Amino acid sequence: MDRADIVHENFLRRVAMGDLPVGAAPSGPLKPDEAVAIYRAACLSRALDRTSRTMQKAGQGFYTIGSSGHEGMAAVASALRPTDMAFLHYRDAAFQIARSLQVPGQSIAWDMLLSFAASSEDPISGGRHKVLGSKALNIPPQTSTIASHLPKAVGAAYAIGAARRHALEHKALPDDAIVYCSFGDASANHSTAQGAFNTAGWTSYQSIPLPLLFVCEDNGIGISTKTPKGWIAATFRDRPGLKYFHCNGLDIYETFRVAEEAAHYVRTRKKPAFLHIGTIRLYGHAGADVPTTYLSRDEVEAEEANDPLLHTVRLMSEAGALAPASALAIYEQTNARVARIAGEAVKRPRLKTPGDVMASLIPPKRECRPTNGPSAEARAAAFGGDMKAIDEPQIMSRLINWALTDLMLEHPEIVMMGEDVGRKGGVYGVTQKLTARFGPDRMIDTLLDEQSILGLAIGMAQNGFVPMPEIQFLAYLHNAEDQIRGEAATLPFFSNGQYTNPMVLRIAGLGYQKGFGGHFHNDNSVAVIRDIPGVILACPSNGADAARMMRECVRLAREEQRVVVFLEPIALYPMRDLHGDKDGGWMCRYPERSEVIGLGEVGIHGDGTDLAIVTYGNGYYLSRQAGKRLAEKGVNARVIDMRWLSPLPADALVDAVRGAKRILIVDETRRSGGVAEALMALFAERNDVPKARLTAEDSFIATGPAYAATMPSAESIYDAAMALIGGAK
Repeated sequence: MDRADIVHENFLRRVAMGDLPVGAAPSGPLKPDEAVAIYRAACLSRALDRTSRTMQKAGQGFYTIGSSGHEGMAAVASALRPTDMAFLHYRDAAFQIARSLQVPGQSIAWDMLLSFAASSEDPISGGRHKVLGSKALNIPPQTSTIASHLPKAVGAAYAIGAARRHALEHKALPDDAIVYCSFGDASANHSTAQGAFNTAGWTSYQSIPLPLLFVCEDNGIGISTKTPKGWIAATFRDRPGLKYFHCNGLDIYETFRVAEEAAHYVRTRKKPAFLHIGTIRLYGHAGADVPTTYLSRDEVEAEEANDPLLHTVRLMSEAGALAPASALAIYEQTNARVARIAGEAVKRPRLKTPGDVMASLIPPKRECRPTNGPSAEARAAAFGGDMKAIDEPQIMSRLINWALTDLMLEHPEIVMMGEDVGRKGGVYGVTQKLTARFGPDRMIDTLLDEQSILGLAIGMAQNGFVPMPEIQFLAYLHNAEDQIRGEAATLPFFSNGQYTNPMVLRIAGLGYQKGFGGHFHNDNSVAVIRDIPGVILACPSNGADAARMMRECVRLAREEQRVVVFLEPIALYPMRDLHGDKDGGWMCRYPERSEVIGLGEVGIHGDGTDLAIVTYGNGYYLSRQAGKRLAEKGVNARVIDMRWLSPLPADALVDAVRGAKRILIVDETRRSGGVAEALMALFAERNDVPKARLTAEDSFIATGPAYAATMPSAESIYDAAMALIGGAK
């Protein structure tokens, strides 16, 4: 027999016989009607688990990961408020069901069965995944099995306190809310989770408000690997800045009491807490996983004998809340009702076309209050002495700084966060003076942890902020790329556009730094960003474009709720000259605040027809240098600055090269997985002129004199152009 059937038959038999497990007597503030409601939620969770397995066997359901053994989480939900945002562990169906009882008008069984059936009518994901979540219940969907939702829970909790100090147009959480975040004992060991715990403790240690309740559901095993007994308690009981609570999740009375105490502590102290709940896991990990392949039959049967539903029946009976016979009737009625509803849910429509699936990749636009910008007096006060230089040509880093100043003046919901962004002003001085202008509340110096930086941004975005996190170097993104791939970019997809986390992620990157770096500080690979559906990647080549593009990126985040990566070429930050010493050819004047470069708008220098050079970033700078030498040889070229690396501005690029007899692609990223691959494919499909590409080698970048040896140079661009034209060098 299937283990789910065995557990079911055991429950029917043992309740009928009065053969209930022993345990502590019911105690605490849980009222009889509340206990019965928790039991009903637990029965529904159990029935849904059994039904989802049946649906999958019949080919009518497509993924199962059950909550059986974790039904005590319904008592935790009952101890919280529906205004407390909840980032749920994937075994928390009982929590979601119990919360639905706190919010009128919910059809929770129907909604969850639509999710099991992957129906396009599923109210949370639109049929894209079997996930827990509900906009009405304040539960953003989570799909992670490795606790990658913990950093953003820290960010959301931080945002509650920060929101009290800001007038946010899209604020989502009340001032007295807390954030709830649950996970398994195995996931607690993941580096992402450990970073979140450390960040929470680090924040609490400084007495910064962080109303966050971590909940570890400890069933003692992660898939097939056992958690050492006592490990969770030993590692969290005395953790600095994190108050520890513990309860037996098989006892709904104890669980409700301790969860209430923990929630009260978090809500009143504005400090994080760690609630350790002992549970069991029934049936195995997920799907067709058979626990007897890695556990002895005695171990499996001992867990099944400790069924939390059996404990709840005993506890309610002893408390005088519900007789066993009535409890059994509720259980059987619930199973019958779920089977009946499932029969209808499997008939509902499903996604069919690519367009159906992709419809929620791009978040919906939202209404935003119009802004007129700051007064002349406020702007002059913020810029201070910089106003004297604002009409003079400047380097890129300074123009980005001024663009950020104007944007933060205009949009009070913008906050920046990252290592050294505040007091120091960043490694390259890009954010200098911004703390003096806007205060440390909007220029947040974080601890050294990229996952926590991005998690802070994601969480703050869910409470109405427009975050602008900074990753200090492109190579450092790889420490935390899943926060963008697995969390930020997927949230609108798996919530059918109901939840978003708009942001503008600033990253200093690419190569060509002289005398500094090596592969940790010079990274010329952007494949990991371009590979993420829905993410916009912008890369300016000069200061004026950087300011204009930054304004568009903020608009995209603020109004269109997009995740935008703004890649700033480090080597171009201080660049002054183009062709000769002190010619000042690469400095620009600060563009008027109304000037914007729209998404997909490319730049074109020249109108030559002999050759079109398509490039971006440092490549555009070097191509302009090569272009002068080409002109001296009589080659009439144009240089096209892509600006937007993802999504590829295909139509604009095709238009930009129209009329050119040849196309040379200059790409400072690597030959394998680089931007040039996409460009070559585009022009091969839509243009029949001769074409070639010049790229970086498939190599990391060296420190010292060979800093640029593996990447295109003005000389190699000239040589490649002449070779394509067939002319003498």
